[in-house]
Amino acid sequence: MIPRRTRVKICGITRPSDALAAAQAGADALGLVFYPASKRAVSTTQAAVIQSVTPVFVSWVGLFVDPEPEQVKSVLNQIKLDCLQFHGDEDAGFCESFGLPYMKAIRVKPGRDGMATDPMPEIAAHPNASAILLDAYDPSMPGGTGKRFDWRVARQCVEASEVPIVLAGGLKASNVGKAIRDVQPWALDLSSGVESEPGLKDPALIDAFFDEVNRVSN
Repeated sequence: MIPRRTRVKICGITRPSDALAAAQAGADALGLVFYPASKRAVSTTQAAVIQSVTPVFVSWVGLFVDPEPEQVKSVLNQIKLDCLQFHGDEDAGFCESFGLPYMKAIRVKPGRDGMATDPMPEIAAHPNASAILLDAYDPSMPGGTGKRFDWRVARQCVEASEVPIVLAGGLKASNVGKAIRDVQPWALDLSSGVESEPGLKDPALIDAFFDEVNRVSN
């Protein structure tokens, strides 16, 4: 069953104005990237300024890629996060060690026969995750590629997994309706689909995306 309203997280927020635009459009969560190699990375100082303008009832998610424990702890000592998002090869023990809900990203790889590989074994390795995020695999980037994967695989995971599934990868206003209807995920996570360039959100694209989400979800 499709949730009455599909939740949405806008990731890679780098400016206070983008956080406001996303929150005003209806974002349930906003993502801050603490992966230095990313074009969307922010410092904790920048993150604090961004958070200061955001209205209540919007959750904050911190994204990390194979971090040292000290990096995560340092971020948590400086800003408040509601959830951690891990995009590397972190195991369940590591993800659970910080005492916060976490979302584990699994990148769906194409198989030798052209069909995508089955993410369920990796999902099963994180039974205590608050959610599993399914994204497209790219050997050079851990996320934010703007690429899609086979959504039939995501639908199978929604049906088989006891952990909520969050769909990511190549989402934008023109295809989000199909994503919601075909996959029926708990939530959507996107970044590049509402950007004018990496790290810079476009209010018009944000509004168009949420208009379509609301149209399909209602």
